[in-house]
Amino acid sequence: MPTASLRGITLAYDDRGPRNGAAPPVLLVHGHPFDRTMWRPQAERLAAAGHRVIVPDLRGYGESTVRGGTCPLSEFARDAAALLDLLGLPGAVVGGLSMGGQIAMEFHRLFPERVRGLVLAATSAPPETAEGRARRAAAADRLLAEGMSGYAREVLDSMVSARTRRERPRVAEHVLEMMLSAPPEGAAAALRGRAQRPDHRPSLRKAAVPTLVVAGTEDPFTPLSDARLIRDLVPGARLAAVPGAGHLPNLERPEDFDPHLEALIGEAAARRAEAGGTIAP
Repeated sequence: MPTASLRGITLAYDDRGPRNGAAPPVLLVHGHPFDRTMWRPQAERLAAAGHRVIVPDLRGYGESTVRGGTCPLSEFARDAAALLDLLGLPGAVVGGLSMGGQIAMEFHRLFPERVRGLVLAATSAPPETAEGRARRAAAADRLLAEGMSGYAREVLDSMVSARTRRERPRVAEHVLEMMLSAPPEGAAAALRGRAQRPDHRPSLRKAAVPTLVVAGTEDPFTPLSDARLIRDLVPGARLAAVPGAGHLPNLERPEDFDPHLEALIGEAAARRAEAGGTIAP
């Protein structure tokens, strides 16, 4: 497992696949309170298909440096940009799920010239509401006081659908393991920062790259209406609804999720080819 020293922290990440593929590299950003293993099925499949895939543990999660306080989305996005710099990559297809999707939107807002395509799964574009800010602050306080166990077990049934828990119990076990392993300080800092998230709708209206929006049909956190809003904001965006999936469609139904992801990468590669190869990876 490689690590990167950047912006005063150590970031753990996986870097899979060939370095000279025809398609742009893919950067996948995990959600809260997970780690980079959330994307393992996609990273393995894409690398086997000849794509380069970079999957970091966000600061505060997994094997990366843990810092308390408040961590806004912009910090995560700037970490991702610094990681691409370290790897010599001027751009990538950037994808994320839930909080990871908001980080992908923030990356696009800050560095639109570096985005070759967007994958926005189980996520929401508007800023947090007053009620949501209070709820996230209370959740952060609880994680610091009690640890991850109670919170993780309470939200598990909302993270993965009843169908997934019944038919694929190992997926539910993996999701619970990730949540139980999350450092409370890092998770709390992310919650506080996410409560301050900006409105990503204006920047999405200006997006000029292939964009895929994905939603699980059984997701109680980010319903299909949130996904439709993003689809309608981004010119030419496509929406994929994953039947029977909850908040983690990539893990719950990879056989439905992955073809859409691969098609998006192919579209980004085609755009690059149409430009005569003048667009850097």
